[in-house]
Amino acid sequence: MTNVLKPKRAPKVTVSESNIKKSAMRLMQRPLVSPEVQYIQRVLGATATQEAVDEKVIAVRKLPWSSIVAPE
Repeated sequence: MTNVLKPKRAPKVTVSESNIKKSAMRLMQRPLVSPEVQYIQRVLGATATQEAVDEKVIAVRKLPWSSIVAPE
């Protein structure tokens, strides 16, 4: 019988406004505005890995504003 190691999965974190804002300050030293935070929450859902949150925080600043703001 062989011991097969399962790959470790990164733990999931809550995709909350405070967690997103903390990531933005850590990565970019400046806050995100509310529509950017709401966009990240819409795209990622309730939970995601910290790596996924970090990627979206950096990417959101490069997106066109029309794709960030939710249609009314």
